[in-house]
Amino acid sequence: MAARVFKLRPAGPWRLGPSSGARDRVDRVCHSDTLYSAVSSAMDRLGWREEWFDATARAAEPAVRLGSLFPWQEDALFAPAPGHLWPPPGTSKLRASGARLLPSYLVGWLAAGQPFNEDQWDVDSYSECLIRKGRKRTSPFRVSLRSHAAVDRADHGVTLPHQSACLEFGEDAGLWCAIDAADETWADRVECALRLLGDSGIGGERSQGWGHFEIAETKRGSLAHMLLGGRGAHASSEGAPAYWLLSLLSPAATDRIDWKRGSYELVERGGRIESAAGSGDLKKTVRMVREGSVLLAGEAPVGAAPDVAPAGFPHPVYRAGFALSVPLPWRGNA
Repeated sequence: MAARVFKLRPAGPWRLGPSSGARDRVDRVCHSDTLYSAVSSAMDRLGWREEWFDATARAAEPAVRLGSLFPWQEDALFAPAPGHLWPPPGTSKLRASGARLLPSYLVGWLAAGQPFNEDQWDVDSYSECLIRKGRKRTSPFRVSLRSHAAVDRADHGVTLPHQSACLEFGEDAGLWCAIDAADETWADRVECALRLLGDSGIGGERSQGWGHFEIAETKRGSLAHMLLGGRGAHASSEGAPAYWLLSLLSPAATDRIDWKRGSYELVERGGRIESAAGSGDLKKTVRMVREGSVLLAGEAPVGAAPDVAPAGFPHPVYRAGFALSVPLPWRGNA
C-alpha cells in the first residue's frame, strides 16, 4: 500500500456543517465520508469518475482509503484520542477528558508504554486539542460567526441577514489527512484531486471563497511510522492488535470485529444529495463507527460504502465507510 499524509493550509475560513444543520454551529472535523464525496466530485472533473468508483465503492476491497481531516499546528498532527489509552491513569491536575484530539506522536508514546507527565501539557478549550506547554499558545483554530445578508432580487431593498459559523485557523496551522492506496498511481490521482479541490473548496459557503487551501506538505512512508514515530510504530507491531480508526467505518459483512470488547462509539450520518440528477433530497441515514474508536479484530477492518440514495433516485449515492486504521497494542480490559 502507498500511504501519504497531506497537510492542507487553509486560505481562509472553513465551514463544516454539523449534523443538525444549524448555521450557528460548525463541526471541528471534516469526516472521511464528506472528504470522499469531495474527492469523487474532483475525480469526475478529472475524467476518472468510473475508474474511481470501480476501484472504491464498487470494489470488494477499496484501492484507496481516506482518513478524515483533523487539525495540525507546526509539527503536531492532532488525531482523535484512542479510548483505551486516554485519559492515562493517575492524571489529576490536567482536565484530560476535555482533550478530544491528541498529537499523534503522543499516541505513539502511550502505545509504547511511556509515562505521561501531565505538567507538560495543556488542554486548549477552543479546539479541544492537547497542546504541549512552552509551545505557541495560539489555538490551531477558533470558531467564529460571520454575518451575511441575502438580497431579494425580486423585491428591491429587501434583505435577509444571517450568521454562519466557521473555523478560522491560526498561524502555521491547518487540516491534515492520511490516505492508504493500493499503488502510487492511485495515490497520485488522489493528490491531483486534492489540488483541484484546493481551488474549488471543501465544505459550505464555497461561493464566498471558504474552504479553499493549498497542500503545504506531503509525506510518504509507513502510516504507523509517520503518525506514531519510531517507538510507537514498533509498539504497534507487538502484541494483540487493536485498530485505531482515523476514518468513519461502515463495517463490511466480511469484517470480523469483536463488538463485545474494544473502545468505540457510533454516530448517525445523514445529509442531502448534491447531484446534477437532483439536489436537496435526503440521503438514507446510516450508523457508523466514529473516528478514534479502537476495534479488536483478527485483521484490519475493511469497511464498505452503502448506497444511501432515496428510493427511486436515478443513480447510487455512496456513503464511504472504508476503514483507515493504525494497529495499536491492546492494553487493559476495556
